[in-house]
This record gives sequence, C-alpha cells and structure tokens, in this order.
Amino acid sequence: MSELTQKQSGNEYALLQFKRDEDDTQRFQKIVFYEKNEDSSFENGTTLEEMLRVSIARLSDLNDRYGCRENSLAITKMQEALMWLNKRTEDRKSRGVEGKYEV
Repeated sequence: MSELTQKQSGNEYALLQFKRDEDDTQRFQKIVFYEKNEDSSFENGTTLEEMLRVSIARLSDLNDRYGCRENSLAITKMQEALMWLNKRTEDRKSRGVEGKYEV
C-alpha cells in the first residue's frame, strides 16, 4: 500500500486528496468497493472496472488537451486491464460460477 492510500477495511480505501488544507492537514476521500456477503447478498459499492472506466475517461480528457505519448500508453494499458477483467467475468459467467465463491 502506498502512502497515497490508506486501507480502511476489506472493501474501503482512503485516497489522498491532491491539495492539503490551508493548515497543512492532509485529507482523504473514501472509496468503497462492493462486498459480497456469505448469504450472496451484497454491500453496495463500486468495482475495479468502474474505477478503470473513470480513470480512462479522465486521462483521455487530459490527453485531448495536453496529449503526450505517456498518456496515450497509460490509457492503452488501462483499457487492456479493463478488457482482461471483462474477459474474466465473461469466462466465469460461461462456467456458471459468476457471483459464487468458486474458481
């Protein structure tokens, strides 16, 4: 875990805000991922896939304004990561184990 995040619990993380307060206090923003319960119910939250979609959209917007090779490569790698996560989900669905504690 980097100094930029603090793990709060199994599905909660605190992300470092860009700017400190005027009194130099460092603030964090909480990100909560969904969590599946033993009874197959869910605690609501976001997904890694959604975080990647937001990151791709944000960097694409920045790259449209201040484009560079490094931004373009980072976008491509995030798109690739999203593709692999979606492939994993499709594979689990086809095997009938999506949403279950099975490999």
